[in-house]
Amino acid sequence: MWNKRDEVPPARPINNNRPGPVETSRPEPQPVVAPREAPARAVEIPHEPARSQAPAVAGSASAAAIGASMIIIGEIYSREELLVDGEVDGKLELQHRLTVGVNGKVRATIKAREVVVFGNVQGDVEVSDKITIKKGGSLVGDIRTAGIVIDDGAYFKGSIDIVKSPPIVAAAKAESQQVPA
Repeated sequence: MWNKRDEVPPARPINNNRPGPVETSRPEPQPVVAPREAPARAVEIPHEPARSQAPAVAGSASAAAIGASMIIIGEIYSREELLVDGEVDGKLELQHRLTVGVNGKVRATIKAREVVVFGNVQGDVEVSDKITIKKGGSLVGDIRTAGIVIDDGAYFKGSIDIVKSPPIVAAAKAESQQVPA
């Protein structure tokens, strides 16, 4: 770690049998090596609320979240994904995915493109793509959707109305015909 030669050797006269002043040689400076620091360690915060057991969602870095200790009463409108791990009473309207985490308790009417339920939902749900109720999740209310998945161990009570989603090919043709060439 430390250079064992802490002392600087005395200057020695160099005389190459030349007349004139005597030159002294100096030792080359040694590089200074800083001691290594221990790598940073993760510190666990004991006051942190329980984390959701919901798997990470692609693009979840831009998703909004309602934490386990939050209670929201009212209407929520969002253009981005939303993770609800707390309590929501009222109305939820999203243009993307709604994920109700294992700690989530939603008593609301829901309209979204996609819904994944790990926690508890009470209320009517309208989904344009697909709703998934995972093992341990429960939903009590009426569902209107194009697709549904209910895992073993999930609870559902209500009615299901399966609606046809427009075929992708027909929708793409309609869009291409509307765009002027």
